[in-house]
Amino acid sequence: MAKILICDDESGLRAVIKRYALFEGYEVAEASNGMEAIEACQKETFDIIIMDIMMPELDGFSAVKEIRKISDTPVIMLSARSEEYDKVLGFEVGIDDYVVKPFSSKEIMMRINAILRRTSRRVNSDTNNEGHVVFKIAGFEADLTAHKVTIDGVVANMAPKEYDLLFFLIRNKNIAVPREKILTEVWGYDYFGDDRTLDTHIKLLRKSLGQYANLIVTLRGLGYRFEG
Repeated sequence: MAKILICDDESGLRAVIKRYALFEGYEVAEASNGMEAIEACQKETFDIIIMDIMMPELDGFSAVKEIRKISDTPVIMLSARSEEYDKVLGFEVGIDDYVVKPFSSKEIMMRINAILRRTSRRVNSDTNNEGHVVFKIAGFEADLTAHKVTIDGVVANMAPKEYDLLFFLIRNKNIAVPREKILTEVWGYDYFGDDRTLDTHIKLLRKSLGQYANLIVTLRGLGYRFEG
């Protein structure tokens, strides 16, 4: 059973999300501000966090920054503001999705379910002494828990979306993944952009992987496959 942390200073909104989450079989914990959310993440592990931006004690941006120091739990950020600046800042601090209030309960649950489907897949990988899920082949190593990639002993410096794309492919290694599915899972179910965006990111990702670029195989007319 997946466990969700709902962090919002509006008790009524927390209650609405909680009711639908419980109905779908999820376990739910609550926090009324950023400080409470951080403390909750220090005490237990969650599968996804719903985080409001404007809250007393500590805002959502600051809370996510602190949580990212100890956890890579997916975060959906809630906000009454739709400005691009807020969205960009949210993704820069490490959120996975951004939802503008008001939103329907169906929408938020669809977003929660989509992220949980993606992150619940397990890779046939080793677990190191710290409990991190690690995929390794030759001099290529991807620590999915620490969100870190090392190539021949050198830490790779990639864009956030490159990491998302790479880790998604690793989680589905040796599986032919259609382009549409990659766009839906990595960019979001409501993505309507040009699918050439995927090709561009694959090109950048291969460049970042250097001699291990051939781990990503192009399947003409279908999509891509990570071999390992």
